[in-house]
This record gives sequence, C-alpha cells and structure tokens, in this order.
Amino acid sequence: MKKKMLPSLCNLLGNLILLLIIVSCLPLTVPRLFGYEIYEIVSGSMEPEIPVGSVIYVKNMQPEDIEEEDVIAFWSGSSVIAHRVMQNKVVEGEFVTKGDANAAEDLKAVSYSELIGRIEYHFPVVGRLMAVYTSNVGKIYVILFAACGVMLNMLAGCLRDR
Repeated sequence: MKKKMLPSLCNLLGNLILLLIIVSCLPLTVPRLFGYEIYEIVSGSMEPEIPVGSVIYVKNMQPEDIEEEDVIAFWSGSSVIAHRVMQNKVVEGEFVTKGDANAAEDLKAVSYSELIGRIEYHFPVVGRLMAVYTSNVGKIYVILFAACGVMLNMLAGCLRDR
C-alpha cells in the first residue's frame, strides 16, 4: 500500500506544480492573442480604481473614438502612464488627462501619437506576478519550479518501476 501511495503522491505534486505554472502564465499570454497589450501599474496615480500592482489590458483604438472618462494608456518618454481622459481635443489632436488620485489635471496634454489605447480590463495583484515572470531572477525560479515538477513525475515513474 505504501509503495503505491508514494509514486502517486509524487505524480500528483509534480502535476500540480506544472499546472500552477501554466495557469499563472495564462493571464499574461492569452490576452495578447486577442489584441491586448499588457502592462503593470507601478504608481498610485489611478488609485483606488486601479491599485499599484495591477495588470492592465489595453486595446488599441483610434484616438477619435476615445471618450471623456475613458482610462487610457500612453507613452510618456519611456514610461507607460494610465490616466483618465478629461477632454479629447480632436482638433488639436491631444487629450487632457488626470490620474484619479491626483488633485489636478496633468500639466502636459497627451498627443494622439503617444496613445497606446484604452484600458479595457484591470486585475489587482496580477501585475506583481508579471513583474516576477519578466525579471531574470523570476524566469530562473519559474524554470527551476517547472524542473521540480518534471523531476517529481520522473521520480514517480522510477518508484513505480521498482
């Protein structure tokens, strides 16, 4: 009885580890197939609506289709910013934006050329997972974790053969 239980336990644990890795990667990969760009929120300018550590899913849109109160993502230098549109100045080709947590509108208008798109969805905490998976150390941990899952399955096979 004990001989049959240990391989099954190793097999179960190995499969759970591999399943956990696959499931945790889904929110960071599948949305790209549907045309979404994915970014992590690293500042509190949109709190409490979008907390720090959230992941945002951004859909590419024509600037003219953006409406007041939409939350957009745009480039500011090399950073991606997420703020609410206060005005869409179509004639000037720019947006007046404001972070929900900020007291005043942004000093600089956002040019249409800086627009990434409108934020369609956001999920708290998932951005922290994204930060882990995109760092070099995080990638090593994921590979080692997956290797542990594979080795547990291999160990289960060896124990069954004995």
